[in-house]
Amino acid sequence: MGMATTDVPARMDRLPWSRWHWTVLIGLGTVWILDGLEVTIVGALGQRLTDPASGLQLSDAGVGFAAACYVVGAVLGSLGFGYLTDRLGRKKLFLVTLGLYLVATVLTAFSFTPIWFLAMRFFTGAGVGGEYAAINSAIDELVPARLRGRIDLIVNGSYWLGAAAGAALTLALLNPALFAENLGWRLAFGLGAILGVGILLVRRNVPESPRWLFTHGRAREADELVADIEHQVAEQTGTELDDVHDTIEVHERGSTGFGAVAKTLLQTYPRRTLLGLGLFVGQAFLYNAVYFTQALVLGTFFHVPGATAGTYLIPLAIGSLAGPLVLGRLFDTVGRRTMIAICYLGSGVLLVVTAVLFQQNVLSAWTLTIAWSTVFFLASAGSSAAYLTVSEVFPLEIRAMAIALFYSVGTGLGGIVGPILFGNLVGTGDPSMVAIGYYLGAAMMMGGGVIELVFGVEAAQKSLEDVAQPLSAAA
Repeated sequence: MGMATTDVPARMDRLPWSRWHWTVLIGLGTVWILDGLEVTIVGALGQRLTDPASGLQLSDAGVGFAAACYVVGAVLGSLGFGYLTDRLGRKKLFLVTLGLYLVATVLTAFSFTPIWFLAMRFFTGAGVGGEYAAINSAIDELVPARLRGRIDLIVNGSYWLGAAAGAALTLALLNPALFAENLGWRLAFGLGAILGVGILLVRRNVPESPRWLFTHGRAREADELVADIEHQVAEQTGTELDDVHDTIEVHERGSTGFGAVAKTLLQTYPRRTLLGLGLFVGQAFLYNAVYFTQALVLGTFFHVPGATAGTYLIPLAIGSLAGPLVLGRLFDTVGRRTMIAICYLGSGVLLVVTAVLFQQNVLSAWTLTIAWSTVFFLASAGSSAAYLTVSEVFPLEIRAMAIALFYSVGTGLGGIVGPILFGNLVGTGDPSMVAIGYYLGAAMMMGGGVIELVFGVEAAQKSLEDVAQPLSAAA
């Protein structure tokens, strides 16, 4: 393949926000609503699934193990689909991963043995892991640079909208007066699949990333695609688009091997690699450890019935959704480094306070929920910014793979250990043991904040190609 000179990045970054961008946002971003719906339902179902009448009769440790199976699937799925996303394109993979997610979710509803349930949790996680790599890379490459921070946070934060919806659904679906104990939780998974089909129909209209096209020997196709997007945006907004003069020259290439990925991460950008690891491990442990076992904590220490656990999940989800919505704009104005550090360090401090109060037995189910909501107001914004960071600070050719690697390592270390550890800590029935887990989660979040202060990259309102030059860019 030869050389290509393109102005695609500059043309995409100067577009005004339009209905076309909303189509991208709805088609790609709303899948996190499904993820939040799914995970929240499972979290709220924790106590019900331990009931013999549920048809599964998992143990408390088994609930934690189910969460771990989901995370293992997500780790492996992100690696496999992340590699294919960089190799085959964003569009092909974000259709495949959503399809896998939907099939596995539906089949979860038909679980009649713990083994089947665990297997379907694994495959559902694999679809979700692939989504993280394909969706985050595609969105960042299609959204204008000046809005990238807030849009990325809103997209990842929309997870909590699904969480709130899932919690509300469980109030009805887990009510034995309305649905049998072995039926309500199955319907919960089926309802999520219906929403997923709607998202799949919208997603079919989302185009391939023009940035991906021009680095893979398809510069003319990229130019034609951007011209079509410009026509739609100009027509929808009534705006005459400015001419652009910034260009980039690239060596067109077919694919990037694992050797180039390793060299880029370990040799070219070692500080950014440490940054990504610190952010992902901290947020993965805190989120998975606390959220996957919340219903168990409420049931064990405050005797909250599983059928009403969703009542307490709703305010937690609302607080977590509010964080990215309220703070997202500041990531584009105040800057990445300052805001990410505030979110990580602040949520860690608040979790320490929560752990102390919990250990002293001075919290009720509602005051603990309020404390969790406050922690996650900051933590959810920080967690969303972790995906934004890794997507921004590495070159286009390995963007999806970088997201997959950091998601996998961070989630593998924090997301697999966290639910299993917390499931066993809750099983002891000792508040002091659970508090130890909170202290550990707080320490990991604050560690991520310190790493951001030391190694953080300021990418606010900068073109992706200015933050990390493509590997194929001419010297």
